[in-house]
Amino acid sequence: MMKKIWPLLIIFLITFLAACSSDKETDSKDQGGEKKASAKVQKVVVGTGTQFPNICFIDKDGNLNGYDIEIVKAIDEKLPEYDFEFKTMEFSNLLLSLETKKIDLIAHQMEVNKERQEKFLFNKEPYNVFPLKVTVHQDNNEIKSIDDLAGKKVGTSPTSNSTVFLEDYKKKNNLDVELVYGASADFKEQLKTGRIDAVITTPFAVDFSNKQADAQQKVVGDTLLSSKVYFLFNKEEEKLAGRIDEALAELKKEGVISELSKKWLGADYSVDF
Repeated sequence: MMKKIWPLLIIFLITFLAACSSDKETDSKDQGGEKKASAKVQKVVVGTGTQFPNICFIDKDGNLNGYDIEIVKAIDEKLPEYDFEFKTMEFSNLLLSLETKKIDLIAHQMEVNKERQEKFLFNKEPYNVFPLKVTVHQDNNEIKSIDDLAGKKVGTSPTSNSTVFLEDYKKKNNLDVELVYGASADFKEQLKTGRIDAVITTPFAVDFSNKQADAQQKVVGDTLLSSKVYFLFNKEEEKLAGRIDEALAELKKEGVISELSKKWLGADYSVDF
């Protein structure tokens, strides 16, 4: 009788141990799979600002909002291997933060210029056209073009393309204009009170400021700059830039970029792509 029982017990033990081993192996694979999936998700820190009307700003509910913010969120949905996280700061600190790798990319309507191209990497797919015009107080009928800024004070933000343009224009055309460097948020009140005579900004920013803060501004003259804007990366981030280009191309085909432009900027500024 015992001789018959022993083989059965041995078979039972072998089957039991095999099952346990299989369960452990499955658990190990599941855990390893989760870790592997987590390891594949790369955090991307997006540097942006809080003082650019309609583009990147703090809304009435205290949330970071705007055109660039919603585009990054739409890209995030397209790229499961990345997790995008915003980090806000003054515009003048964005380039230094990118250079020192405190952030991985800049989302702040970045236009191409020589200095930026030498240091950083732009992605290839633009997501907006950024028109810049002379902006004055609504009661100012003296300034009608950039050449009327002679003898005047113009507020401008350091490292911005409008600053590069003004400095270059001033030199080439011998324009006697005083450039007042500072934060764009401060210029709204300075322009209203007459401490400065003009700024260089976009029609959609003027419309937003007038509606939200009674800025009493108007744009005058021709468009000074109308260039395409991109995200900005460190040179070694070609893979990330390439994946963002792929996401942007899809979002354009789906009409998402066009709709966001209409929502935040009042018109479809993607038509010139």
